Amino acid sequence: MGKIIAIANQKGGVGKTTTSMNLAASLATLEKKVLLVDIDPQANASSGMGVDVGQVETSIYECLVDHVDIKEAIYTTDIEGLDIVPSHVNLTGADVELLEVKKREYVLRNVLAGIKAEYDFIIIDCSPSLNIITVNAMTAADSVIIPVQCEYFALEGISQLLNTIRLIKKKLNANLEIEGFLLTMYDRRLRLANQIYDEVKRHFQELVFKTVIQRNVKLSEAPSHGLPAILYDADSTGAVNHLALAREIIQKNA
Repeated sequence: MGKIIAIANQKGGVGKTTTSMNLAASLATLEKKVLLVDIDPQANASSGMGVDVGQVETSIYECLVDHVDIKEAIYTTDIEGLDIVPSHVNLTGADVELLEVKKREYVLRNVLAGIKAEYDFIIIDCSPSLNIITVNAMTAADSVIIPVQCEYFALEGISQLLNTIRLIKKKLNANLEIEGFLLTMYDRRLRLANQIYDEVKRHFQELVFKTVIQRNVKLSEAPSHGLPAILYDADSTGAVNHLALAREIIQKNA
């Protein structure tokens, strides 16, 4: 039975999409069967994996709103063992369209139920907001990875996110756990980055991943080529960091 992991933080620019793409690619490289589900209307994870978003006929939007079978929205990628369900700009209005739906928080869970057993990991790339679609992701997920960037105001909004997770755990998904806090955009030369690392570690202790994602040019360049870092430059720091993260997650879930 697959494990569903949502990558969430309502703060923008913390590395959610970068983490989603590269973790999914790294898990597949380590011979796991992986599905990346893009539920961010910006569809950056989709284009970053080489999907021509403009040509997509069936996206996660159709699955959530029109009850289309998710198998019709699964696309293969250049990495063996890694599939993707792309997003679409239409998803922006899905919040409103789901308003009248009974048990609207469970729509994504029901959509994924039929294919969960076919994958080792399902990674969900959430949008930078705590809207109904993000709530859907957390209701469907077994755990959440929270990326935290090593910059000023890093912990801003984390208490709001943790409160949301607590509420979802209490009312919608009793099994939801925090997979871990992931420090991103880390530059060991900066005193601030080290201070934030220490602060996050002090607050969340063993919930912080040992792996840290360092600031890396290749990691930033890769999506513009429609590739995860491991295909763009396998020796780059970004690729190496995400492989280490994937190994840590596999070990944790062994």
